[in-house]
Amino acid sequence: MDQKASGAVLNKLIIVAALGYFVDIYDLLLFGVERTASLNDILPIQFPGISDTVLKMLNASYGKLLLNWQMAGMLIGGIFWGILGDKKGRLSVLFGSILVYSIANILNGMIESTNAYIVLRFVSGFGLAGELGAGITLVSESMSKEKRGYGTMIVATVGVFGAVVAGFMGEVIENWRNSFYLGGAMGLALLFLRIGVFESGMFASIKTETTIKKGNILQLFSNKKSLLKYVCIIFVTVPVWYVMGTLVLFSPELSELMGLPEKSISAGKAIMFAYAGITVGDIASGLISQLLKSRKKALALFLSLTVIGTILYFLFGGTSVAVFYAIVAFIGFATGYWAVFISTAAELFGTNIRSTATTTAPNFVRASTILISILLNLIISVCDVDKLLATKITGAIIISLGFVALYFLEETFGKDLNYTE
Repeated sequence: MDQKASGAVLNKLIIVAALGYFVDIYDLLLFGVERTASLNDILPIQFPGISDTVLKMLNASYGKLLLNWQMAGMLIGGIFWGILGDKKGRLSVLFGSILVYSIANILNGMIESTNAYIVLRFVSGFGLAGELGAGITLVSESMSKEKRGYGTMIVATVGVFGAVVAGFMGEVIENWRNSFYLGGAMGLALLFLRIGVFESGMFASIKTETTIKKGNILQLFSNKKSLLKYVCIIFVTVPVWYVMGTLVLFSPELSELMGLPEKSISAGKAIMFAYAGITVGDIASGLISQLLKSRKKALALFLSLTVIGTILYFLFGGTSVAVFYAIVAFIGFATGYWAVFISTAAELFGTNIRSTATTTAPNFVRASTILISILLNLIISVCDVDKLLATKITGAIIISLGFVALYFLEETFGKDLNYTE
């Protein structure tokens, strides 16, 4: 097959990659949507006779623990699937990753203990880690350098809409177990759509070359230039996960600290509104990067909007429930530069290491929630401040690092990808 795919094949590839990311995001955010309901069912079984106050505290602490285990799975899975994609091909990752996380989510609907929950969140995260990087790598390598930004924009936009559906389903499906069954079933159904999707022409041209090192993750750290590119693209996007993994996921707890009535904010609704904003933001950021012919300018604009959204969140989030959800939708839009981020990650490195870089980068960003959590707790203990103030300080540090990383980031718009490291 030619390195530039034909129209029909390319359209199917984009559709398959987009739907794969849709299911990926649905399953990734499903835990956040069903966290409270699932743990409220499981914890009383594990700790009989606990009071409502203790249950609430345990729900929050186990919620963080489970999220961290899921992100740890994504971190390890990102490395595994990324290397596999460069050594064996992008298609092997598209099939293998979705099979792993689909089965894990079906089993997740059957759990009766937090230990089983932890194991399956880790396995699910491991599987989820491969989907986006492999899909974006395939699309980027199959489209022209002038138009590939549109392809990745479509994939990212359709994908993040999966979170909106996850939030909606969390509101309409009464039994949280059925939400996990649905996510797993959608993933298995998607496997059939992938029949007939072709391997990347760029990868196929180097697959049998024994002189080219493929999938060597050390190449990302082998020299200052590679390391700088890799670190910068990660840190410029960590603010997205500060917003989603802290401000949105734990919005019920934070909204109470800002003065809203207890239980007035639903995590599921917050996720739904945030990702509705991200869906629009991904379209806008993708189009702006194409119109300006610059990834960096689009990233700078949306990172600046993230600053505004974060300030609004803390200043006016406690005004009313309606205002809180409106701000969450805006801050979702502001962090909708994921499409530009993933395009840039794919464009930064050569064909022999592209899958590794494109798959590990978003998972390092997602796994940064572990470091963000550690930083937050450290600020609380060392600075002796309350959780709300510590969350503000954490955000200021994370977003500032994002701007520093953006300054040193390489411009990649229009870059020819047919080369090896």
